[in-house]
This record gives sequence, structure tokens and C-alpha cells, in this order.
Amino acid sequence: MLSLLLILVVAWAMGSLFARYGLPFVLGELLAGIILGPPILGLIGPSPGLELLAELGIFFVMFHTGMEMDPKELLEHLWPSLVVAVGGFVLPFILGYFTTRAFGGTLYQSLFVGMGISITAIAVQSVILHSLKISTTYIGHIIIGAAIADDILSLIGLSILLGMAKSGTIHVLDIGFVIVKVVGFFALTIILGHFIVPKLTRRLHDREGKAFTFAILGALAMAYLAELVGLHLIIGAFLAGQYIRKEMMDEKIYHAISDRFYGLSYGFLLPVFFASLSFHLHFEWNSSFMIFALALTLAAIAGKLLGCGLGYSFFKRNFWESAIVGFGMNGRGAVEIVVASVILKLSNELISSGTIEAPLLTQNQFSALILMAFLTTLMAPLTLKWAVTRACSGDDQSSFCILWEERKRG
Repeated sequence: MLSLLLILVVAWAMGSLFARYGLPFVLGELLAGIILGPPILGLIGPSPGLELLAELGIFFVMFHTGMEMDPKELLEHLWPSLVVAVGGFVLPFILGYFTTRAFGGTLYQSLFVGMGISITAIAVQSVILHSLKISTTYIGHIIIGAAIADDILSLIGLSILLGMAKSGTIHVLDIGFVIVKVVGFFALTIILGHFIVPKLTRRLHDREGKAFTFAILGALAMAYLAELVGLHLIIGAFLAGQYIRKEMMDEKIYHAISDRFYGLSYGFLLPVFFASLSFHLHFEWNSSFMIFALALTLAAIAGKLLGCGLGYSFFKRNFWESAIVGFGMNGRGAVEIVVASVILKLSNELISSGTIEAPLLTQNQFSALILMAFLTTLMAPLTLKWAVTRACSGDDQSSFCILWEERKRG
């Protein structure tokens, strides 16, 4: 309990200090983890309890994000989202691969590092978009849609690489099975959301918080289904939130559910999530590692900015809006840590069984991925705010800027 108290107090104090000077609150929460965690004081480290609270934090915030976003508007921007996702996945993968090869990485090590820097943390991005009041704009819809598509591409890519590492060949049937599971999951989501959930929500009442209980049960069920097909649980939570709509229930009940999810996530659990990201920062401060980590971080940033920005420019030739999309897709987070940990664990198992001789991921490469994820997450709110401000500083403002100005005043 003392660890939790320290995290919340320091995160609140640092966040308030940053907000006072016009900087994103989330930066203070990230720095709270640096101060309390291994990088500086070493008072708090990873623990099962804190990891559970952190996971619940991104679970609640993704459900709330789903509630705020109109699914029709997400579908309207489907094609831009897909193109942005492909560009933001392929280019970082290529740059990560060649960067690792240049520093002496093996074929598999380079492929897995490339995969690691291609992932966008949808939970981190949704929090940053919400804090800047652009989550419900068309650019916000494109970024969230692209992050979901990026997660699916990562799942397929990871299944291919893991199969290659285990047997040395690509199993087409296994890849096809993964795709069928993902398609089936989204088909089931549509059926539940359009035909079953509306009938249940019309009968909801909020006596003793029963509407909130119903929302949690629905979100947990969708999160479980997402994990069954290999997706992250936050995708399921987001999709569950998509079907708790204001027009489907009494408006007072909708706002009661929204307020409770908002308070639990942003007020309590999210500071734990952002602070806990720094608890995984364990590495040696030697020159060879730092040069590799810096090169990998630059490759990750350049890959997302160019890949996502160019993808967006196919649909709308606006430099600063392309920059917003690129910076908006640049943050990483917990997903990269989970993926890197899975690869490292599999590597140790395959070496022990004699299947492979060289590790799939070295400890230095693992640490570089963690540092890259942390640095890009730290940069994301600052760079995104700068890009939004620059995009909306001229006289000839787009519909995005007009809506952003209205949200700021509101």
C-alpha cells in the first residue's frame, strides 16, 4: 500500500507541476516512475499487484475511449486508418531490421527488433489524444483506427516470426488460422453490438450501480475474447465501449457509467500504469549499448513519422496534419514490453532444448527496446502538442483546428 500511495502522491504532484506550465499531465506521471523506480531512487520496482493495477488502468481507459468515439465516424475513416497503419508498421520494421543488422545482430534478432519498434501503444495514444482534446476529431479517429490495425498486423507478424524461429519455416496454415480467428472475433463483436447489447442496455437502471456492473461485465467478456484470438485485451475493452452509446440508453445512465470509468482510470489507475513503465528500465550505461539504443530510438521515430505521415498524405495533403498523425502514432508502451518478454522467454526455451544456438533477442537488445518504448512515450505528448499548435496557428484553419479550438474553450 505504501508503494501505491507514493506513486499516486508523486504522480499527482509532478503532473500538477507540469500542467501549471502548460505541459501534458502524463509527463509528470512518467517522471514519477523515473524518480521512484530503478533509474533514480529505486524505492519501487515491478510487483504483481502494481502490474495488475496498471493493466486495469489501460483496460478502463480503453473502454472509456470506446464510449467517447462514434463507431460510424471510425468506419468513415477506415481506409486512411489502414494505410496509416501499414505505413507505420512496415517502415519502422525495415529500419529496425537494418539498424540491428548494422550493430551485429543475427537475422532473427534483427527481425524481432524490427517487430518490436513497429508496434504502437493504443492505450498510451488514447490517453494523450484525450488530454489534448483531439480524441473525437477525425484525426483522432484515424490514429485510434490505425493503432487497432497496427495491433492486428503485429499479431500476424509475430506469429510468423515465432513459427519461423521454432521450425525454420513459415507455416501458411497457422497464419491463415490467426487471420480467421481475428476476422471471427470482429464478426462476433458486430453481432453482439448490433443485435444483443442494444436490447440489454434499454432495460438498464442505475440502482446500486448495476449499470456500471453491466458495463464492466461486457468489457471483461470482450477483453477475454480478444485475448483468446491473440489480440491484447485493450482491443476488446475498446470495442465493448463502442456499444455503450448515449442513444442506446437513458442519458443519465450513460453519463453515470462514463463518469465512473473516467474517475477510476484517469484519477486512480492510469498514474500507476505510466509510472510503472519506468520500472522495467534496467541496463548498463556503456557506450556501445547507448549508441545502439539511440540509433534504434531514432529509427523508431523516423519510421513512424515517415510511414504514418506519408500514409495520411495520400488522403489529405496537409503537412502539419500528416505530422500530427505521425507523432500521434509514435508512442509505445506496455505492449512492446510484453512482446519483448515473450520473445526473450521463447529464446531461452529454444536454447535450452538445443533448437537454436544464438538467442532470438539479446539482453542488450531487450533493454534497448524497453528504453526506446519509454523515450517515445515520453516524447509523444510534447511532440504531438507542438504539432497540433503549429497546425492551428495560421489564419487558414482546417475543420480539425476549428473543432480543436472549440474543445479547448469547452
